[in-house]
Amino acid sequence: MLNFSESPKEECGVIGIFAPNEDVARMTFFGLYALQHRGQEAAGMAVADGQTMSMHKGVGFVSHVFTPNVMADLKGHYAIGHTRYSTTGSSSLRNAQPFMIETINGPLALAHNGNLVNSAELRQELMQQGVGFSSSSDTEVMTMMLARNGGATWEERIKTAMKKWVGAYSLVILTRDCVYAVRDPWGFRPLCIGMLPSGGHAVASETGALQTLGCEAIRDVKPGEVVSLSNNALKVMQAVKPEQPSAMCVFEHIYFARPDQTWDGINVHHVRQRLGEELAREVASGLGDGKGRFADVVIPVPDSSVPAAIGFSHVSGIPYNDGFIKNRYVGRTFIEPTDSLRKRGVALKFNVINENVRDKRVVMIDDSIVRGNTTGPLIKLLKNAGAKEVHVAITCPPIAHPCFMGVDMGRHEDLIAHKRTVEEIREYVGADSLYYLSVDGMMKAVQRKDGFCQACFTGQYPIPVDLMSVKTGFERGTK
Repeated sequence: MLNFSESPKEECGVIGIFAPNEDVARMTFFGLYALQHRGQEAAGMAVADGQTMSMHKGVGFVSHVFTPNVMADLKGHYAIGHTRYSTTGSSSLRNAQPFMIETINGPLALAHNGNLVNSAELRQELMQQGVGFSSSSDTEVMTMMLARNGGATWEERIKTAMKKWVGAYSLVILTRDCVYAVRDPWGFRPLCIGMLPSGGHAVASETGALQTLGCEAIRDVKPGEVVSLSNNALKVMQAVKPEQPSAMCVFEHIYFARPDQTWDGINVHHVRQRLGEELAREVASGLGDGKGRFADVVIPVPDSSVPAAIGFSHVSGIPYNDGFIKNRYVGRTFIEPTDSLRKRGVALKFNVINENVRDKRVVMIDDSIVRGNTTGPLIKLLKNAGAKEVHVAITCPPIAHPCFMGVDMGRHEDLIAHKRTVEEIREYVGADSLYYLSVDGMMKAVQRKDGFCQACFTGQYPIPVDLMSVKTGFERGTK
Protein backbone atom coordinates (compact mmCIF):
# COMPACT_ATOMS: atom_id res chain seq x y z
CA MET A 1 0.00 0.00 0.00
CA LEU A 2 1.30 3.45 -0.83
CA ASN A 3 2.14 5.69 2.09
CA PHE A 4 3.90 8.98 1.46
CA SER A 5 2.92 10.54 4.80
CA GLU A 6 5.42 11.02 7.58
CA SER A 7 2.72 12.04 10.05
CA PRO A 8 2.38 10.26 13.40
CA LYS A 9 0.17 7.20 13.21
CA GLU A 10 -2.66 6.68 15.68
CA GLU A 11 -2.98 3.13 16.91
CA CYS A 12 -6.69 2.56 16.38
CA GLY A 13 -10.32 3.37 16.86
CA VAL A 14 -12.75 1.25 18.86
CA ILE A 15 -16.52 0.96 19.03
CA GLY A 16 -18.98 -1.06 21.11
CA ILE A 17 -22.75 -1.33 20.71
CA PHE A 18 -25.69 -2.85 22.57
CA ALA A 19 -28.79 -2.44 20.40
CA PRO A 20 -31.65 -4.92 20.93
CA ASN A 21 -33.69 -5.68 17.80
CA GLU A 22 -31.15 -3.91 15.58
CA ASP A 23 -28.57 -5.11 13.05
CA VAL A 24 -25.60 -4.38 15.32
CA ALA A 25 -23.06 -5.66 12.80
CA ARG A 26 -24.22 -3.12 10.24
CA MET A 27 -24.24 -0.37 12.87
CA THR A 28 -20.71 -1.34 13.92
CA PHE A 29 -19.58 -1.23 10.29
CA PHE A 30 -20.71 2.37 9.88
CA GLY A 31 -19.24 3.30 13.23
CA LEU A 32 -15.88 1.85 12.18
CA TYR A 33 -16.16 3.65 8.85
CA ALA A 34 -16.40 6.92 10.77
CA LEU A 35 -13.23 5.93 12.67
CA GLN A 36 -11.25 4.82 9.60
CA HIS A 37 -8.89 7.81 9.92
CA ARG A 38 -7.57 6.36 13.20
CA GLY A 39 -6.13 3.23 11.56
CA GLN A 40 -5.90 1.77 8.05
CA GLU A 41 -3.95 -1.46 8.55
CA ALA A 42 -6.68 -3.83 9.71
CA ALA A 43 -10.27 -3.97 10.90
CA GLY A 44 -12.31 -6.45 12.90
CA MET A 45 -15.64 -7.05 14.55
CA ALA A 46 -17.06 -9.49 17.14
CA VAL A 47 -20.80 -9.98 17.69
CA ALA A 48 -22.71 -11.85 20.43
CA ASP A 49 -26.36 -12.85 20.73
CA GLY A 50 -26.58 -13.69 24.43
CA GLN A 51 -25.31 -17.24 23.95
CA THR A 52 -22.68 -17.44 21.22
CA MET A 53 -20.10 -15.12 19.72
CA SER A 54 -18.79 -14.77 16.17
CA MET A 55 -15.95 -12.69 14.75
CA HIS A 56 -14.39 -11.56 11.50
CA LYS A 57 -11.25 -9.50 10.98
CA GLY A 58 -8.76 -8.87 8.20
CA VAL A 59 -5.99 -6.65 6.86
CA GLY A 60 -7.10 -3.56 4.98
CA PHE A 61 -9.75 -0.87 5.11
CA VAL A 62 -13.13 -1.37 6.75
CA SER A 63 -14.91 -1.48 3.38
CA HIS A 64 -12.44 -4.14 2.15
CA VAL A 65 -12.68 -6.38 5.19
CA PHE A 66 -16.47 -6.45 5.60
CA THR A 67 -18.32 -7.67 2.51
CA PRO A 68 -22.10 -8.29 2.42
CA ASN A 69 -21.51 -12.05 2.72
CA VAL A 70 -19.33 -11.56 5.80
CA MET A 71 -21.86 -9.23 7.42
CA ALA A 72 -24.67 -11.73 6.90
CA ASP A 73 -22.99 -14.17 9.28
CA LEU A 74 -22.55 -11.66 12.12
CA LYS A 75 -25.78 -11.78 14.13
CA GLY A 76 -26.55 -10.57 17.63
CA HIS A 77 -27.45 -7.70 19.96
CA TYR A 78 -23.94 -6.90 21.21
CA ALA A 79 -20.87 -5.98 19.17
CA ILE A 80 -17.42 -4.47 19.36
CA GLY A 81 -15.24 -3.28 16.49
CA HIS A 82 -11.70 -2.09 15.87
CA THR A 83 -9.70 -0.37 13.16
CA ARG A 84 -5.95 -0.61 13.63
CA TYR A 85 -2.59 0.97 13.18
CA SER A 86 0.14 -0.90 15.01
CA THR A 87 2.12 0.49 17.95
CA THR A 88 2.84 -2.73 19.83
CA GLY A 89 3.14 -5.54 17.30
CA SER A 90 3.77 -5.28 13.59
CA SER A 91 1.17 -4.84 10.89
CA SER A 92 -0.11 -8.36 10.23
CA LEU A 93 -3.31 -10.38 10.42
CA ARG A 94 -2.27 -12.14 13.61
CA ASN A 95 -2.19 -8.77 15.37
CA ALA A 96 -5.56 -7.61 14.02
CA GLN A 97 -8.26 -7.03 16.62
CA PRO A 98 -10.53 -7.85 18.38
CA PHE A 99 -8.93 -10.83 20.12
CA MET A 100 -11.48 -13.53 20.94
CA ILE A 101 -11.04 -16.59 23.15
CA GLU A 102 -13.18 -19.14 24.99
CA THR A 103 -12.93 -19.02 28.78
CA ILE A 104 -14.45 -20.97 31.66
CA ASN A 105 -16.82 -18.03 32.03
CA GLY A 106 -17.84 -18.02 28.37
CA PRO A 107 -16.55 -16.30 25.22
CA LEU A 108 -14.54 -13.11 25.57
CA ALA A 109 -13.40 -10.54 22.98
CA LEU A 110 -11.39 -7.37 23.48
CA ALA A 111 -10.35 -4.39 21.34
CA HIS A 112 -7.83 -1.82 22.52
CA ASN A 113 -6.75 1.72 21.73
CA GLY A 114 -3.51 2.60 23.48
CA ASN A 115 -0.31 0.98 24.64
CA LEU A 116 0.67 -0.68 27.93
CA VAL A 117 4.14 0.37 29.01
CA ASN A 118 4.47 -2.74 31.23
CA SER A 119 3.16 -5.23 28.65
CA ALA A 120 6.52 -7.01 28.31
CA GLU A 121 6.64 -7.79 32.03
CA LEU A 122 3.01 -8.91 32.09
CA ARG A 123 3.52 -11.11 29.05
CA GLN A 124 6.60 -12.74 30.55
CA GLU A 125 4.70 -13.42 33.78
CA LEU A 126 1.89 -15.13 31.87
CA MET A 127 4.32 -17.23 29.82
CA GLN A 128 6.01 -18.42 33.00
CA GLN A 129 2.56 -19.59 34.11
CA GLY A 130 2.22 -21.64 30.92
CA VAL A 131 0.13 -19.25 28.85
CA GLY A 132 0.93 -19.27 25.12
CA PHE A 133 0.48 -16.39 22.70
CA SER A 134 -0.42 -16.32 19.03
CA SER A 135 0.42 -12.63 18.42
CA SER A 136 2.89 -9.91 19.37
CA SER A 137 0.21 -7.48 20.56
CA ASP A 138 -0.25 -6.17 24.09
CA THR A 139 -3.99 -6.53 23.50
CA GLU A 140 -3.64 -10.31 23.63
CA VAL A 141 -1.82 -9.92 26.96
CA MET A 142 -4.81 -7.99 28.32
CA THR A 143 -7.25 -10.59 26.98
CA MET A 144 -5.36 -13.47 28.59
CA MET A 145 -5.16 -11.64 31.90
CA LEU A 146 -8.92 -11.14 31.94
CA ALA A 147 -9.50 -14.80 31.07
CA ARG A 148 -7.36 -15.95 34.01
CA ASN A 149 -8.57 -13.48 36.64
CA GLY A 150 -10.77 -14.71 39.46
CA GLY A 151 -13.98 -13.00 40.46
CA ALA A 152 -17.69 -13.69 40.34
CA THR A 153 -18.38 -11.15 37.57
CA TRP A 154 -16.59 -9.69 34.55
CA GLU A 155 -16.67 -6.31 36.29
CA GLU A 156 -14.61 -7.76 39.14
CA ARG A 157 -12.17 -9.42 36.74
CA ILE A 158 -11.73 -6.18 34.80
CA LYS A 159 -11.17 -4.20 38.00
CA THR A 160 -8.49 -6.67 39.12
CA ALA A 161 -6.68 -6.40 35.79
CA MET A 162 -6.82 -2.60 35.75
CA LYS A 163 -4.77 -2.55 38.95
CA LYS A 164 -1.91 -4.23 37.05
CA TRP A 165 -2.17 -2.41 33.72
CA VAL A 166 0.11 0.64 33.39
CA GLY A 167 -0.24 2.88 30.38
CA ALA A 168 -2.83 3.99 27.88
CA TYR A 169 -5.93 1.91 27.28
CA SER A 170 -9.39 2.70 26.06
CA LEU A 171 -11.05 -0.69 25.69
CA VAL A 172 -14.25 -2.28 24.47
CA ILE A 173 -14.83 -5.76 25.85
CA LEU A 174 -17.48 -8.21 24.66
CA THR A 175 -18.96 -11.15 26.54
CA ARG A 176 -21.92 -13.26 25.47
CA ASP A 177 -24.40 -10.78 26.97
CA CYS A 178 -22.65 -7.48 27.62
CA VAL A 179 -20.35 -4.80 26.22
CA TYR A 180 -17.92 -3.08 28.59
CA ALA A 181 -16.18 0.25 28.02
CA VAL A 182 -12.96 0.74 30.00
CA ARG A 183 -10.63 3.75 30.24
CA ASP A 184 -7.27 4.00 31.98
CA PRO A 185 -6.95 6.21 35.09
CA TRP A 186 -4.78 8.77 33.24
CA GLY A 187 -7.34 9.21 30.45
CA PHE A 188 -4.66 9.12 27.73
CA ARG A 189 -6.91 8.13 24.84
CA PRO A 190 -10.48 9.28 24.21
CA LEU A 191 -13.59 7.14 24.76
CA CYS A 192 -17.17 8.41 24.74
CA ILE A 193 -20.60 6.90 25.20
CA GLY A 194 -24.08 7.81 24.00
CA MET A 195 -27.68 6.64 23.97
CA LEU A 196 -29.12 5.18 20.77
CA PRO A 197 -32.49 6.51 19.59
CA SER A 198 -33.93 2.98 19.35
CA GLY A 199 -32.81 2.02 22.85
CA GLY A 200 -29.46 0.70 23.97
CA HIS A 201 -26.12 2.47 23.97
CA ALA A 202 -22.92 2.81 21.95
CA VAL A 203 -19.36 3.65 22.91
CA ALA A 204 -16.61 4.83 20.55
CA SER A 205 -13.24 6.55 20.33
CA GLU A 206 -14.83 9.70 18.92
CA THR A 207 -18.14 11.51 19.18
CA GLY A 208 -18.39 11.64 15.38
CA ALA A 209 -18.87 7.87 15.20
CA LEU A 210 -21.66 8.07 17.79
CA GLN A 211 -23.33 10.94 15.94
CA THR A 212 -23.21 8.84 12.77
CA LEU A 213 -25.33 6.28 14.62
CA GLY A 214 -27.75 8.95 15.89
CA CYS A 215 -26.61 8.84 19.51
CA GLU A 216 -27.79 11.42 22.02
CA ALA A 217 -26.73 12.36 25.56
CA ILE A 218 -23.08 11.75 24.70
CA ARG A 219 -20.49 11.96 27.47
CA ASP A 220 -16.89 10.85 28.00
CA VAL A 221 -16.11 7.60 29.76
CA LYS A 222 -14.20 9.02 32.70
CA PRO A 223 -10.66 7.93 33.60
CA GLY A 224 -10.69 4.71 35.61
CA GLU A 225 -14.32 3.92 34.78
CA VAL A 226 -15.89 0.66 33.64
CA VAL A 227 -19.24 1.16 31.91
CA SER A 228 -21.50 -1.85 31.22
CA LEU A 229 -23.90 -1.86 28.27
CA SER A 230 -26.53 -4.61 28.56
CA ASN A 231 -30.20 -5.41 29.16
CA ASN A 232 -29.70 -4.21 32.72
CA ALA A 233 -29.27 -0.70 31.32
CA LEU A 234 -26.19 1.47 31.60
CA LYS A 235 -24.10 0.66 34.67
CA VAL A 236 -21.10 2.73 35.72
CA MET A 237 -18.35 1.61 38.11
CA GLN A 238 -15.30 3.60 39.20
CA ALA A 239 -12.88 0.66 39.07
CA VAL A 240 -9.66 2.54 39.89
CA LYS A 241 -9.00 6.00 41.24
CA PRO A 242 -8.39 8.62 38.51
CA GLU A 243 -4.86 10.00 38.36
CA GLN A 244 -4.43 13.69 39.10
CA PRO A 245 -3.68 15.49 36.94
CA SER A 246 -4.98 13.52 33.98
CA ALA A 247 -2.75 12.97 30.94
CA MET A 248 -4.96 13.25 27.87
CA CYS A 249 -3.08 13.15 24.57
CA VAL A 250 -2.79 16.69 23.26
CA PHE A 251 -2.00 15.32 19.78
CA GLU A 252 -5.63 14.22 19.47
CA HIS A 253 -6.46 17.92 19.12
CA ILE A 254 -3.50 18.75 16.89
CA TYR A 255 -3.79 15.92 14.38
CA PHE A 256 -5.57 12.63 15.12
CA ALA A 257 -9.20 13.36 15.85
CA ARG A 258 -11.85 14.33 13.34
CA PRO A 259 -12.64 18.07 13.53
CA ASP A 260 -16.19 17.31 14.73
CA GLN A 261 -14.85 15.48 17.79
CA THR A 262 -15.63 16.97 21.19
CA TRP A 263 -13.39 15.65 23.95
CA ASP A 264 -13.61 16.70 27.58
CA GLY A 265 -15.93 19.47 26.45
CA ILE A 266 -13.44 20.84 23.91
CA ASN A 267 -14.21 20.90 20.18
CA VAL A 268 -11.26 19.84 18.02
CA HIS A 269 -11.99 22.20 15.12
CA HIS A 270 -12.03 25.20 17.44
CA VAL A 271 -8.76 24.12 19.06
CA ARG A 272 -7.07 23.83 15.66
CA GLN A 273 -8.28 27.26 14.66
CA ARG A 274 -6.94 28.70 17.91
CA LEU A 275 -3.61 26.90 17.32
CA GLY A 276 -3.30 28.86 14.09
CA GLU A 277 -4.23 32.09 15.84
CA GLU A 278 -1.63 31.61 18.58
CA LEU A 279 0.97 30.63 15.99
CA ALA A 280 0.31 33.81 14.01
CA ARG A 281 0.78 35.93 17.13
CA GLU A 282 4.11 34.25 17.89
CA VAL A 283 5.38 34.39 14.30
CA ALA A 284 4.38 37.99 13.66
CA SER A 285 5.75 39.35 16.95
CA GLY A 286 9.19 40.07 15.47
CA LEU A 287 8.54 40.02 11.75
CA GLY A 288 6.60 41.76 9.06
CA ASP A 289 6.59 44.75 6.77
CA GLY A 290 5.38 47.22 9.35
CA LYS A 291 1.83 45.94 9.00
CA GLY A 292 2.55 42.51 10.44
CA ARG A 293 2.51 40.95 6.99
CA PHE A 294 5.61 39.08 5.92
CA ALA A 295 3.87 37.00 3.24
CA ASP A 296 1.17 37.21 0.58
CA VAL A 297 -0.85 34.04 1.13
CA VAL A 298 -1.47 31.41 3.80
CA ILE A 299 -2.04 27.85 2.62
CA PRO A 300 -2.63 24.66 4.64
CA VAL A 301 -1.32 21.15 4.11
CA PRO A 302 -4.67 19.29 3.97
CA ASP A 303 -6.56 18.21 5.96
CA SER A 304 -5.91 18.72 9.67
CA SER A 305 -4.13 22.05 9.10
CA VAL A 306 -7.05 23.76 7.36
CA PRO A 307 -8.67 25.21 10.51
CA ALA A 308 -5.23 26.35 11.76
CA ALA A 309 -4.52 28.13 8.47
CA ILE A 310 -7.87 29.91 8.75
CA GLY A 311 -6.97 31.05 12.26
CA PHE A 312 -3.47 32.11 11.19
CA SER A 313 -4.92 34.16 8.34
CA HIS A 314 -7.49 35.81 10.60
CA VAL A 315 -4.91 37.04 13.12
CA SER A 316 -2.07 37.86 10.68
CA GLY A 317 -4.23 39.54 8.08
CA ILE A 318 -2.53 37.49 5.35
CA PRO A 319 -5.14 36.14 2.90
CA TYR A 320 -6.00 32.43 3.07
CA ASN A 321 -6.19 30.29 -0.03
CA ASP A 322 -5.90 26.67 -1.11
CA GLY A 323 -2.48 25.74 -2.41
CA PHE A 324 -2.50 21.94 -2.40
CA ILE A 325 -5.03 19.53 -3.82
CA LYS A 326 -4.82 16.17 -2.08
CA ASN A 327 -5.41 12.88 -3.87
CA ARG A 328 -7.36 11.09 -1.13
CA TYR A 329 -7.12 7.69 -2.77
CA VAL A 330 -3.46 7.28 -3.67
CA GLY A 331 -2.72 5.83 -0.23
CA ARG A 332 -5.46 3.24 -0.64
CA THR A 333 -4.11 1.37 -3.62
CA PHE A 334 -2.34 -1.95 -3.27
CA ILE A 335 -0.53 -1.39 -6.57
CA GLU A 336 3.02 -0.22 -5.98
CA PRO A 337 4.29 2.66 -8.16
CA THR A 338 7.14 2.26 -10.61
CA ASP A 339 10.59 3.41 -9.53
CA SER A 340 10.25 6.61 -11.53
CA LEU A 341 6.88 7.39 -9.92
CA ARG A 342 8.12 6.46 -6.45
CA LYS A 343 10.83 9.10 -6.79
CA ARG A 344 8.08 11.67 -7.19
CA GLY A 345 7.05 10.84 -3.61
CA VAL A 346 4.54 13.36 -2.27
CA ALA A 347 3.88 14.61 -5.82
CA LEU A 348 1.72 11.51 -6.24
CA LYS A 349 -0.40 12.62 -3.29
CA PHE A 350 -0.42 16.41 -3.72
CA ASN A 351 -0.82 18.77 -6.65
CA VAL A 352 -0.27 22.52 -6.42
CA ILE A 353 -2.72 25.14 -7.66
CA ASN A 354 -0.03 27.13 -9.45
CA GLU A 355 -2.06 30.32 -9.86
CA ASN A 356 -2.56 30.62 -6.09
CA VAL A 357 1.16 30.59 -5.25
CA ARG A 358 2.99 31.92 -8.33
CA ASP A 359 5.18 34.97 -7.59
CA LYS A 360 3.95 35.01 -3.97
CA ARG A 361 5.50 34.74 -0.55
CA VAL A 362 3.76 31.70 0.90
CA VAL A 363 3.17 30.68 4.52
CA MET A 364 2.65 26.91 4.55
CA ILE A 365 0.79 25.72 7.69
CA ASP A 366 1.27 22.12 8.81
CA ASP A 367 0.40 20.24 12.00
CA SER A 368 3.83 18.69 12.65
CA ILE A 369 7.23 17.67 11.36
CA VAL A 370 8.17 14.20 12.56
CA ARG A 371 10.97 12.60 10.52
CA GLY A 372 11.38 15.49 8.09
CA ASN A 373 10.75 13.47 4.95
CA THR A 374 7.64 15.25 3.66
CA THR A 375 8.10 18.95 4.41
CA GLY A 376 11.02 19.42 2.01
CA PRO A 377 9.25 17.88 -1.00
CA LEU A 378 6.15 19.99 -0.29
CA ILE A 379 8.27 23.15 -0.24
CA LYS A 380 9.88 22.07 -3.51
CA LEU A 381 6.45 21.58 -5.09
CA LEU A 382 5.51 25.14 -4.14
CA LYS A 383 8.73 26.64 -5.44
CA ASN A 384 8.48 24.66 -8.68
CA ALA A 385 5.02 26.18 -9.04
CA GLY A 386 6.53 29.66 -8.87
CA ALA A 387 6.38 30.61 -5.18
CA LYS A 388 8.99 33.32 -4.43
CA GLU A 389 9.39 32.32 -0.78
CA VAL A 390 8.02 29.50 1.38
CA HIS A 391 7.78 30.09 5.11
CA VAL A 392 6.72 27.07 7.18
CA ALA A 393 4.70 27.42 10.38
CA ILE A 394 3.95 24.33 12.51
CA THR A 395 0.97 24.23 14.90
CA CYS A 396 2.81 22.38 17.67
CA PRO A 397 6.27 22.46 19.30
CA PRO A 398 9.12 20.34 17.88
CA ILE A 399 8.53 16.60 18.33
CA ALA A 400 11.78 15.49 19.93
CA HIS A 401 10.70 12.43 21.92
CA PRO A 402 8.84 9.20 21.03
CA CYS A 403 5.40 8.33 22.37
CA PHE A 404 4.84 5.23 24.49
CA MET A 405 1.09 5.75 24.99
CA GLY A 406 -0.32 4.48 21.71
CA VAL A 407 1.14 6.68 18.96
CA ASP A 408 3.80 5.53 16.50
CA MET A 409 6.20 8.46 16.16
CA GLY A 410 9.33 6.37 15.81
CA ARG A 411 12.37 6.26 18.08
CA HIS A 412 14.58 9.13 19.22
CA GLU A 413 16.94 8.67 16.30
CA ASP A 414 14.00 8.83 13.84
CA LEU A 415 12.82 12.25 15.01
CA ILE A 416 14.39 15.17 13.17
CA ALA A 417 13.88 17.58 16.09
CA HIS A 418 15.74 15.25 18.46
CA LYS A 419 18.96 15.58 16.52
CA ARG A 420 18.68 19.03 14.89
CA THR A 421 18.01 22.59 15.98
CA VAL A 422 15.18 24.57 14.41
CA GLU A 423 17.67 26.36 12.16
CA GLU A 424 19.20 23.04 11.10
CA ILE A 425 15.72 21.68 10.33
CA ARG A 426 14.97 24.79 8.28
CA GLU A 427 18.11 24.23 6.22
CA TYR A 428 17.33 20.53 5.83
CA VAL A 429 13.80 21.08 4.48
CA GLY A 430 14.72 24.14 2.40
CA ALA A 431 12.29 26.63 3.96
CA ASP A 432 12.93 30.36 3.86
CA SER A 433 11.92 30.42 7.51
CA LEU A 434 10.55 27.89 9.98
CA TYR A 435 8.44 28.49 13.07
CA TYR A 436 7.00 26.16 15.70
CA LEU A 437 4.24 26.99 18.16
CA SER A 438 5.46 27.12 21.76
CA VAL A 439 4.20 24.76 24.46
CA ASP A 440 2.53 27.71 26.21
CA GLY A 441 0.87 28.79 22.97
CA MET A 442 -0.35 25.25 22.33
CA MET A 443 -1.94 24.96 25.77
CA LYS A 444 -3.46 28.41 25.43
CA ALA A 445 -5.19 27.16 22.28
CA VAL A 446 -6.39 24.02 24.08
CA GLN A 447 -7.60 26.32 26.88
CA ARG A 448 -6.07 24.14 29.57
CA LYS A 449 -2.97 24.67 31.70
CA ASP A 450 -2.59 21.01 32.63
CA GLY A 451 -4.29 17.63 32.29
CA PHE A 452 -2.64 16.80 28.95
CA CYS A 453 0.36 14.64 28.10
CA GLN A 454 3.06 16.73 26.36
CA ALA A 455 5.84 14.11 26.53
CA CYS A 456 6.58 14.04 22.79
CA PHE A 457 7.54 17.73 23.06
CA THR A 458 9.07 17.93 26.52
CA GLY A 459 10.35 14.40 27.23
CA GLN A 460 8.53 14.51 30.58
CA TYR A 461 6.42 11.35 30.63
CA PRO A 462 3.49 11.12 33.07
CA ILE A 463 4.47 7.52 33.93
CA PRO A 464 7.86 5.74 33.88
CA VAL A 465 8.69 4.31 30.44
CA ASP A 466 11.37 2.11 28.89
CA LEU A 467 13.09 4.44 26.44
CA MET A 468 14.56 1.43 24.59
CA SER A 469 11.24 -0.28 23.86
CA VAL A 470 10.03 -0.71 20.27
CA LYS A 471 6.61 -1.61 18.92
CA THR A 472 7.82 -4.97 17.54
CA GLY A 473 9.72 -5.85 20.69
CA PHE A 474 7.79 -9.05 21.37
CA GLU A 475 8.74 -10.34 17.91
CA ARG A 476 12.40 -9.45 18.30
CA GLY A 477 12.68 -10.99 21.72
CA THR A 478 13.18 -7.58 23.33
CA LYS A 479 10.95 -5.21 25.22
